[in-house]
Formats: sequence, structure tokens, C-alpha cells
Amino acid sequence: QVQLAESGGGLVQAGGSLRLTCAASIRNFRSYTMAWFRQGPGKEREFVAAIHWSGATSHYADAVRGRFTISRDNVANTVSLQMISLFPEDTAVYYCAADQASYIHVEETMYDYWGQGTQVTVSS
Repeated sequence: QVQLAESGGGLVQAGGSLRLTCAASIRNFRSYTMAWFRQGPGKEREFVAAIHWSGATSHYADAVRGRFTISRDNVANTVSLQMISLFPEDTAVYYCAADQASYIHVEETMYDYWGQGTQVTVSS
């Protein structure tokens, strides 16, 4: 049974930082591409960042590139999203997702497993 559990969300002022972590209960975690998506109020869920199973390659949405950093620990079975210089527009529920593929997808339909999400609220 696959479980993804996000943590680290909260309330932060604009310009602040947060670090999200996803703990994955997945057999062969290192074979999965891992990603973060988010869904803001009244918006559709959108791709944020993804990291190849090896950790060697990552990809970011234009809106977060240079401010967010995705990383993974294939021993601890975790993936993290370090977020700096947060804007109110970054307010959303952030979801961790897993895709048993050898390359990075940005389409949410390609991801096999999802966490429940963690709320990030950035105040102005």
C-alpha cells in the first residue's frame, strides 16, 4: 500500500520561507519520479516541481523557478520542497505525487499516487 504524507505547511508572511516534506511509504521509492503540485483558491491544480528518481534532474514551473528547490533522500524515502521569497500568490494546498516513470512529467494525470496535501498560506 502506497502512502504519501505531506508536512511543513503553515502561515507565513510574504517574503518568508517554508520547507515542505513528503514522507513516502513506497516499495522501491528510488524508482519513482516525485513531484509537487498545488491548488490555489478557485484554481485548478498545477505543477510546481519534480525530481527524477536519481535526483540528478529536476524541473520547475516558471512561476517558482529560482525560488523553490526540490530535493529527495532515497534512503529516508522523502522528498522536500524548499520555498523562499514567498508571494501571496503561492497560497495553495500543496500535494506530493509519485510517478513510476524514468523521466519527468508535468501532467498530473501521469502521476500514480497522491498525498492528502498540506496548506500553505502566504499573507501580504
